[in-house]
Amino acid sequence: MQIGLSACFLIGPLLYFYVRSILQNLNYSFAKYSLILIVVIISVFGVLFPYKENPALWRGIIYYFINIQWFIFIVLSIYESRQIFKKLVKNRNQISYHETWILSVIIGVFAIWLSYTLAKYTSYISGSLAFSFSFYISFLLLYYVKNKILISSNNKEKYINKIEEKVVTEIQEQINTLFETRKIYTNPELTLSILAKELNIRPQLLSQFINDNLNKSFTQFINEYRIDEAKRLLKESTQFKIDAVGFESGFNSTSTFYSSFKKITGTTPSNYQKS
Repeated sequence: MQIGLSACFLIGPLLYFYVRSILQNLNYSFAKYSLILIVVIISVFGVLFPYKENPALWRGIIYYFINIQWFIFIVLSIYESRQIFKKLVKNRNQISYHETWILSVIIGVFAIWLSYTLAKYTSYISGSLAFSFSFYISFLLLYYVKNKILISSNNKEKYINKIEEKVVTEIQEQINTLFETRKIYTNPELTLSILAKELNIRPQLLSQFINDNLNKSFTQFINEYRIDEAKRLLKESTQFKIDAVGFESGFNSTSTFYSSFKKITGTTPSNYQKS
């Protein structure tokens, strides 16, 4: 009981730091030392007031304190993800897999918190049931994205006839000219069809060029140009906030900008700017 209740102190802070690390720049040193401090305080308190000798204290004040601080960190996590929740209300079709994952984590932790908070009126096992439910939902999301990647890989194999080298060179030169002169990739509404129309080629041909010849998805292809633009702005423009740099580069959400930047460069926008 003491180990279980002590561990519950960490759920809220871990959720909050996890969400912040994905959505925006996080001071990892602050997060690390905060968690170490919490563990030390819990350990010292557990030695001074063990559960066996003070069950009333742990079931009363400690239990309620855990639930309160846990809930506070859930609220803070929701605040950090407020843009995603706005999308959920206004236009859920714009929510990416990445953002769906964040929502599932927050909602899952909230479900576990709610079940443990109401455990005194229902059953303590409800917490375990809520945890199992959240785990299965997370597993299904992971399976979904894996399956989606496999389908995408299979779709790449549908191209039987390869594009001639001359045509490949022409398409690449057209893209270079268009991107250099108009920076069309900074348009957050850019789609494969729109780009194909600008290049005056068939969408199927452009799709084949990106998939077969560049070995990339359309999103990855465009995001690489957007990240290059973001890197330029981070170096040259000090008047922009980092979130604004993401929007100026063509990303339609802060979370997508941060995750894409870290995936491509291996660091966060803030750390890149500092270095």
